[in-house]
Amino acid sequence: MTKYNKTIVNKICSLIKKDSYTIAEICSLVGISESTYHGWKDSNMEFLESIKKAREEFSGLMVVEAHKSLLKLIRGYSENEEKTVTIHRGKKSDEGDPVGVLKEHTVTTKHFQPNPTAIIFTLVNRDPENWKNRQNTEITGKDGKDLISDHVLTPEKRKLRIEVLKAKLNDGTIGT
Repeated sequence: MTKYNKTIVNKICSLIKKDSYTIAEICSLVGISESTYHGWKDSNMEFLESIKKAREEFSGLMVVEAHKSLLKLIRGYSENEEKTVTIHRGKKSDEGDPVGVLKEHTVTTKHFQPNPTAIIFTLVNRDPENWKNRQNTEITGKDGKDLISDHVLTPEKRKLRIEVLKAKLNDGTIGT
């Protein structure tokens, strides 16, 4: 097992902050085994905290990049595409270099329209009051009263209702 040292820890944390390397890739790049990595993680709180902090920094970077990308998709953007074509005339100099070389260099600006899916995603998540992604259907009873409350009786209301029904049966108001 490789001895724990700050230089290796700093290399590991640097790799975690830069990219989404796997543990196997990180261990290979810094020259330790995966079992060493896991052993340090289990037995050394300083190492565990260092890699957690590095992962949090990488996550923060990902969020910033996602925001930038989303903004580009919402606004639309343009990019230049460069292309160079080289044509050799088939003749060569005494040194063997091509003679009569023709180069054509073109720059094309491509425009990418705003992405409707990105726009909808942003509106639904940033302004849900105005851009709900689901409909809310409410069913109410007479005069806007809740339908269910008339059918759900508390034990006290049930007892009172039974007493009223018994009284009506006894005085003949309702028949059997």
